[in-house]
Amino acid sequence: MNARLALLVVCAIVPAVAESVPVRHTEGLLRGYLVLRDADGTILASGDLSQVSKGGQVTNELSFRFKDGSVHKETTIYAQRGVFKLLSYHLVQKGPAFKRPTDMTINGSNGQVTVRYTDEDGKEKSSSETIKDMPGDVANGLPPILLNNIDRNVPKTTVSMVASTPKPRLVKLNISPDGEDTFSIAGSPRKALRYVVKVEIGGVSGVVAPIVGKQPPDTRIWIVFGAVPGFVKSEGPLCEGCPIWRIELASPVWPKP
Repeated sequence: MNARLALLVVCAIVPAVAESVPVRHTEGLLRGYLVLRDADGTILASGDLSQVSKGGQVTNELSFRFKDGSVHKETTIYAQRGVFKLLSYHLVQKGPAFKRPTDMTINGSNGQVTVRYTDEDGKEKSSSETIKDMPGDVANGLPPILLNNIDRNVPKTTVSMVASTPKPRLVKLNISPDGEDTFSIAGSPRKALRYVVKVEIGGVSGVVAPIVGKQPPDTRIWIVFGAVPGFVKSEGPLCEGCPIWRIELASPVWPKP
C-alpha cells in the first residue's frame, strides 16, 4: 500500500548510502479501505487502495477523497524480482487541502521526472528534469510495502525518494524501528512495530538551510509483524507544508436492518 503512502518532503541532495530492499514477501492482489484524520481525530477523507500483480509487475493505486473536494491519488508500478524496483509513479494532489496543487510523474527506467503545479499566484507551471543515474532504490509510493520486507532487527535502512517540489530533487529517507505499540481488534490485544522515517539533510550548516527550509517532520508507520506482516497506521505529512495527518485501516459500516 504507500501511506506508501507518499512521504513527500522538502528537496535536498543528501550524501548517504542507499540500498535496495530484498523481496521477502511477494506482493499480490489487494483491496482495502482507509480513513485519513487530522491530529484531533477528525475525519478529513476516505480512502481506497487496490493492487494487482501480473508477470512480476505490480500496480498499486491509492486515493483519498476529501470532504472539501480535494483529491490525493498515487499510482505506483513496481517490479519485485529479487529486490523492489520502482518502474513508474504518478502523484496527483489538488484542492484546498493542498497549498500547491501538484501533478508529478516519474519514469524509473530513464529518470525522467515531470512536475506540474500551481504557484501562489494561481499560475500553472511545469518543470521537467532527467535524473541521471536514477538509483534503483527510489521508493516513491513504496515505504509501507518496503516495511513489510525489512528485517526488523536491522537498525537503519536508507532508500531514495524524488521530492515533489517545483524542481524535482532526490532525497534520502532513513527508516528505523522505534519500538512497539499495542492496539486491539474486537477487544483482543495485538502488537505493531513502529518505524520512524526521517529525511536526512546534509551539507554545510547555514548553506543548505536557506535552500531546503526547515527540517521536514518525521513520519511514523506501524506494521504488524510475524509470518504475514501488514500496514496498520501512519502519521506524517502528505506534501511539503502539509500538517501531520493519520492514515488508518477502515472497516465497512453497514446500515441497520
